[in-house]
Amino acid sequence: MMKKIMTNSKTFGIIFLLLVVIFALLAGNGAISTAKIFEVLSGGGTESERIIIYQVRIPRIIAATAAGAALSVSGYLLQGALDNRIASPGILGINNGAGLFVLLAALFFPYQSAIKCLFAFMGAILVTALVSLLSVRTGMSKTSVILSGVAVSAACVSVIDMIISVKPESVADKVAFQLGGFATVQTSVVMYSVPMIMTGLIIAVAVAPGMDILALGDETAHGLGLNVKRYRWIYVLCSAFLAGASISMCGLIGFVGLIVPNCIRMIHSGKSRESLVLCAIYGAAFLLVCDTIARLLFYPYEMPCGLILSLIGAPFLIHILVKKRKRLGVE
Repeated sequence: MMKKIMTNSKTFGIIFLLLVVIFALLAGNGAISTAKIFEVLSGGGTESERIIIYQVRIPRIIAATAAGAALSVSGYLLQGALDNRIASPGILGINNGAGLFVLLAALFFPYQSAIKCLFAFMGAILVTALVSLLSVRTGMSKTSVILSGVAVSAACVSVIDMIISVKPESVADKVAFQLGGFATVQTSVVMYSVPMIMTGLIIAVAVAPGMDILALGDETAHGLGLNVKRYRWIYVLCSAFLAGASISMCGLIGFVGLIVPNCIRMIHSGKSRESLVLCAIYGAAFLLVCDTIARLLFYPYEMPCGLILSLIGAPFLIHILVKKRKRLGVE
């Protein structure tokens, strides 16, 4: 029965993702009709039409789907490693740490896409290590992990705001970067970030079975031969890697790693590897839907995608806190 549900969920998710990709490709500037888009894809069209399709829409779709999959899987890994359903790259400050280092890369190494991606990963790792250190110092409870993440995240945001205020040229669109979005996504960054995301997703799927054992509890997992500390760090580092690669493309986007993993757990309670695959599929579709809505809702004006996610994510977080208050506990 569970296998059938998993198969149906995966099939529906793939079909839904394909439909969203097609709609995102076809919807937009009224000057380019559907027939013109197919003409461009078949090798025809004018130079301006080819630029719109190949240098704007397709890179944007690839970036949104890749970032959605990465942030969803990143959130699932963090929640499993920390045994905390409200853990996510945004709440623990990983996104803001990556974003801070992306700005530093833009300041000291402008137009260097590879260095930008590397700095994003470094920022995510450093913030993760700092949050872990603070959590250990304060007792390593679920509450202390979240509070440490909030504190580090606030510090990173302060430095980001300072850099943008002093050096506004360091980011093309201040609002889009701070809220997160794909309006200014660069093809060169996508070319570096997407392979990193694919690598991170493959690693996550490969090590996912250990999460099923880890869910049994540290003592039981250790008794079954699992190196608990090593696997927990693998999951956290892989989560930071995925989040950093995503932030380098889309800015400080949040809530994807909170919403999608929790929704997947509501519809699927099977093995972690299967849940990760579902997170990647539905996360890609979810973020692309949000980006398409942001692009079309007030056309020809465009909202940052992160604003749509904040409107959805904030009530969702409150819902989880209210519904799971006994499970979260106050330690």
